[in-house]
Amino acid sequence: MTPRTLPNLLEQRAAAYGDNILMWEKQGDGFVGTSYRDMQGLIHRFAAGLMSLGVNAGDRVALIAEGRNDWVMSEMGILYAGAINVPLSVKLNEPTELKFRLAHSGTKIAIVSAAQAPKIRQIKNDLPDLEYTIILDQMEKCAEDELLLSEVLHRGKEFLAQKRSEFDQRWQSVKENDPANICYTSGTTADPKGVVLTHRNYTANAEQAAALLPIPQDYCSLLILPWDHCFAHTAGIFLLMNTGASMASVPVGRSPMETLKNIPGAIKDTKPTFLLSVPALAKNFRKSIETAFKQKGPIAEKLFQKALDVAYRYNGTGNDRGKGKRALLKPAYMLFDKILFSKIRQNFGGRMEFFVGGGALLDIELQRFFYAIGIPMFQGYGLTEASPIISANVPRAHKLGSSGKTVINLEVKICDDKGTALPVGEKGEIVIRGENVMAGYWNNPKASAETVRDGWLYTGDLGYMDSDGFLFVLGRDKSLLISNDGEKYSPEGIEETIAAHSLYIDQVMLYNNQSPYTVALVVANREAILGYLKSHNLSCHTPEGQEAALKLLQGEIDAYNAGGKYAEEFPSRWLPSAVAVLGEPFTEQNGFLNTTLKMVRGKITDFYRSRLDFLYTPEAKDICNHQNLTIIKRREPEG
Repeated sequence: MTPRTLPNLLEQRAAAYGDNILMWEKQGDGFVGTSYRDMQGLIHRFAAGLMSLGVNAGDRVALIAEGRNDWVMSEMGILYAGAINVPLSVKLNEPTELKFRLAHSGTKIAIVSAAQAPKIRQIKNDLPDLEYTIILDQMEKCAEDELLLSEVLHRGKEFLAQKRSEFDQRWQSVKENDPANICYTSGTTADPKGVVLTHRNYTANAEQAAALLPIPQDYCSLLILPWDHCFAHTAGIFLLMNTGASMASVPVGRSPMETLKNIPGAIKDTKPTFLLSVPALAKNFRKSIETAFKQKGPIAEKLFQKALDVAYRYNGTGNDRGKGKRALLKPAYMLFDKILFSKIRQNFGGRMEFFVGGGALLDIELQRFFYAIGIPMFQGYGLTEASPIISANVPRAHKLGSSGKTVINLEVKICDDKGTALPVGEKGEIVIRGENVMAGYWNNPKASAETVRDGWLYTGDLGYMDSDGFLFVLGRDKSLLISNDGEKYSPEGIEETIAAHSLYIDQVMLYNNQSPYTVALVVANREAILGYLKSHNLSCHTPEGQEAALKLLQGEIDAYNAGGKYAEEFPSRWLPSAVAVLGEPFTEQNGFLNTTLKMVRGKITDFYRSRLDFLYTPEAKDICNHQNLTIIKRREPEG
């Protein structure tokens, strides 16, 4: 049997789909395709170039670059050379964070884009294992230990001409259980863990994903998520490669913000059939759509809201779409789809069939919204230690609010605190076993033994299975709210819902650590608040304006309490009884979001400890307390 390695996967697909386009990349005025066969040739040359530089089987090679053709060429080249790829986020700006990963993995060569090269230059003198840096872009000046991609490819061409048999022997000797990647978790401390994923972990998960979500050869996805993320890695690169389909990259801008601005144009140009997304991107897409209708005036906005209402009722939770009395809504839904929703879909290229959501819990309201406009956002669930896909909603089987059905060839059980399996419907820790479960953590046997026991991966996530076989994920065990009587509750769903429903609140972090009631840290939307005040002839510079702004925010929270618009959506004891309005948002730059845009709760809690303590005083129960008044008056510049 041919070993199920990633080099063998590409060799087989290049033989079967040689003329199919594997990669689309912006070159000049348009996107240019590179076939499976041509990419195979580039990968061979790059891998041989690495071998000429002394890369041996088992060596670690780091890859730090924006998504592009050369990203896939580099990773596959590393793997063909029998080495281990260490994919690292381009968002790692703190030198100590980058240095830890390179030192901990023992990286021998770093492959970087020109934008990332200065980061390596800054820290390389303290990395004794690092021998070379390969730069993927043209640069005028290179140090002695730096090589341009063109030179590596030239060396590879000569190596293949002289030592082809040595090259073939190297990649053909790679075994299924050899490590392919060391993926560092976007942890909340300076010491993230390196998840070791083998060749078989990836090929197994690509097979599992393809069985759950068949991808035809003519499908294309624009990979808008960072390519080092395990989700984009497997659900994007390897899933598409496994089925003969194609992937496209977002044109890289001169700054991360410029790259983000290139996404809408790239969507129109590449006309993807599906996209991978995370909640933060989903919210941006939704806000853009809603803003467009708002700008068209109140009539257009009301018509759009009416269309959404009809679609929500007709679609239900997806699995009951158009059934029973819902069938009566079909004519109205089809009319709204023709005059409104179809035009929105054109902005996504016109071929978009669905999103696949991952990375964090996706608010059901967001799921309903995208389902209504005819591009469902199917929530999935996974984690890096599982390569990462565990379950997903797909077109043929979905239930909004759930994380879908689990992939094939995977054992899943829900366990209590003692590890005992629980029956259907009961909540507990999600525990899995299958070929997609990691080999362990790099150089961390203690953490490996704690996380994988007897082949079972203990995810640390809470959830339950319903009677229809859908998995519902409730959140991380470590992020649970714990009341003073010991009851536990996951806050993520509440936080996501409040932020998604509110025009005036961008971010929320709930807090309750064995306290009598729950409190919240709130990041307000500055522009929306100022717009509201201006429309009421108020200003943040006056006491009246400050109180009006704070009471507006309080009203957004009160909507979930008794008598409110969303009353009884969540247990009242987990809704905030006191709120602290913050002066800055949670971002990657200040360390309050990690690279997958999840809140780093421990760091936020430590930083705002004094404000959290204040929230448990009588004065804080009034949102118009002195702390919030001080912060809100700074929302508007003087002048």
